[in-house]
Amino acid sequence: MAIAKAERLMNLALCLLGTRRPLSKRELRDSIEAYVEAFGPGNGTTGSDDSFNRMFERDKDDLRELGLVIETVENLDGEVGYLARRDSNRLPPITLDAEEAAALGLAAKVWQQARLAGAASGALQKLRAAGLPEDVDPYGSHGALEPRIPVHEAAFEPLMLACRDRRPVAFDYRKATAAHPEQRHVEPWALECWRGHWYLAGWDRDRGAERVFRLSRITGKVRSRGGRYTAPVPDVVTVRETVASWAGEVADRSARIRLRAGAGYPLRAKATSVRELGDGWDELEIPYGHGLDAWLVEFGPDVVVLEPAELRADVVDRLRAVAKG
Repeated sequence: MAIAKAERLMNLALCLLGTRRPLSKRELRDSIEAYVEAFGPGNGTTGSDDSFNRMFERDKDDLRELGLVIETVENLDGEVGYLARRDSNRLPPITLDAEEAAALGLAAKVWQQARLAGAASGALQKLRAAGLPEDVDPYGSHGALEPRIPVHEAAFEPLMLACRDRRPVAFDYRKATAAHPEQRHVEPWALECWRGHWYLAGWDRDRGAERVFRLSRITGKVRSRGGRYTAPVPDVVTVRETVASWAGEVADRSARIRLRAGAGYPLRAKATSVRELGDGWDELEIPYGHGLDAWLVEFGPDVVVLEPAELRADVVDRLRAVAKG
């Protein structure tokens, strides 16, 4: 339904922009396939005329809300026509410096494995045509390392659209400590990428509290739910802090672990102290915050938690859940 409406609005906008004279409702109705399929030609029944008029007025209002300037003109016979003059809808020149172009290129890389990869590429090409400097390559690397933000999870796109449209969703989610998934009803706020993994921050309706979900643990399809949000949406900074906290970026304690020599370089980068133990093992002291147990599990047998005891227990529970499948 959303795709059909978007296509209908696009066709209406193209008709209004492409005409040199005002077009009446009847002419627009006969020119746009979606109107013809829904209501028939312009000499239809009174009922179909009323339905078309209501849809046309909604479509016209939607286009105006999107920024299209639509003029209403009455001819000598008293018939009302519509058009969108190109000079009234021309955008100002777009100028981007190298840093801004690089940021847009990095944003487009998010869609490399997503269905909108072609649209992202086309958008950058249009920016190039609109004045992006020829010596700036938005896809090129700007350093020794080329940044990449992979999107492998099927849940990314429907959740991104749900965040944008403020639409509640439901999905099956498997916690790291659980053997089987359970259904969650969520009001999505924002998506954040941490350590190469995507997280959804939102309001969990079943628990009545904000929660963060790792997209790789969402099983099955993301399903839309009707109704409005029941909880206020915090600002972007608050959402990012929530994601950072649940992803283990905010630490208020320290933990001691044994790490196999030559392994776990991300842990070594976080360590506040490293001591060689011999026999191929090192002892590290690392910041300990919410989510550290989930991170340590990713290193498998290369990590052994020494203290605190609750962190060790959490890691063992997660490993047991993984072993159970």
